[in-house]
Amino acid sequence: MSTYRVAQVNTPNGTLELTERQVPQPGPGQVRIAVEACGVCHTDAAFVSGALPGVTFPEVPGHEIAGRVEELGDGTSDRGWQVGDRVAVGWFGGSCGHCKPCRDGDFIVCRNLKVPGWTYDGGFAEKVIAPADALARIPDALSATDAGPMACAGVTVFNGLRRSAARPGDLVAILGLGGLGHLGVQYAVAMGFETVAIARGPQKADFAKQLGAHHYLDSTSGTPVAEALQALGGAKAVIATAANSDAITATVDGLAPRGELVVIGADTAPLGINPSQLLMGARILRGHPSGTAQDVEDAMAFSVLHNIRPMTETVPLEQVNDAYQKMLAGRARFRMVLTTG
Repeated sequence: MSTYRVAQVNTPNGTLELTERQVPQPGPGQVRIAVEACGVCHTDAAFVSGALPGVTFPEVPGHEIAGRVEELGDGTSDRGWQVGDRVAVGWFGGSCGHCKPCRDGDFIVCRNLKVPGWTYDGGFAEKVIAPADALARIPDALSATDAGPMACAGVTVFNGLRRSAARPGDLVAILGLGGLGHLGVQYAVAMGFETVAIARGPQKADFAKQLGAHHYLDSTSGTPVAEALQALGGAKAVIATAANSDAITATVDGLAPRGELVVIGADTAPLGINPSQLLMGARILRGHPSGTAQDVEDAMAFSVLHNIRPMTETVPLEQVNDAYQKMLAGRARFRMVLTTG
C-alpha cells in the first residue's frame, strides 16, 4: 500500500517529526485531500502543547489547509464534489448537524465542532481526510498558499468586520498588525470603513498606510489609545486581533456609543473591563470565532474581488520545525505556510 508523510508531535511540546503512514481511505461523507499548502497558525501551539482538552498524541497540527480532492467517500459526490476540485479547510472542520446550535443553523459554534489538528489529523501532511461539509471551494484566481491562511486568519477578520455593528463610513479600528491584523486593515478599507490601525511603535505607520489605513495609532506614543480614538470621533467597532488582554482592554473607552469590541485575539489573561464602561455608552463586548465553509468561500471571493492577499513566507514540509519556531518567536511576516510540492 502507498504511503504519505505527516509532521507529528509524539509528546506534549515535542519536536515535529516527519513520518510515513499508509494512505487512508475516506469514509462516508468524507474526502481525501492532497494537501498543497497549510498555514502555521499560533493556535497550533495549543495543540502541540496539549493545552486544549481532547488533544491526543501523536498529534498532527494544521488547520489552514489548501489542496485538491483526491478521493471521494460515499455520498460526497451527491454534494457536488469531484476528484480534482480545489478546496480549503480551516478552523471549521465540520459540524455534528444535530446539536442545538447546528439545528439553529449556527454551525461555527457547534457543540461538537470538528477542528483539523484537534479532533482529527491536520494539514501538516501530504494528505488529510476531512468531512465534506468542511470544504470551501477555492477560486481559480487564488493560489493554494494564499487560500490556506484565508481559511482561518482571513475568514476570521472578514466575518468579524462584516458582522460587526459598523456600517460603511463608520470609524473602525483594527488592533494589531500581525497575521490577522494586516488582513483586517485591508478588508476594513475595502468594506468602506474609515480605518484605524493600532500597533506598537512609530515604525509601523508607513506599513499601515501601505495597507490602506486612513489613520495609525502608536500605542506606545504616550497618548492613551482610547483617547486617540475618541479624538477621531469614537470607534463604531474595534476588531481586536492582538492576543494581548491589556491592549484589548485599552481600547474599550475609545468606542462610540453603542460601539462594539470584537475579540479575535486569544489570550488567557482576563480583560480589565468593568460594567460601567459598557453600561454608560451601551457598548457591546463579544467574542468572535472563525467561520463556516461558506464563510470561507465568501472571504476568498471578496479577497479576489478586491485583490487582498495574505503576506506569506513559504517553506517545504521538511522544514516544518523551522516554520513553527519562527511563528512562535513572532519572526514570521506574516503567515508561515508549509508546502508539499
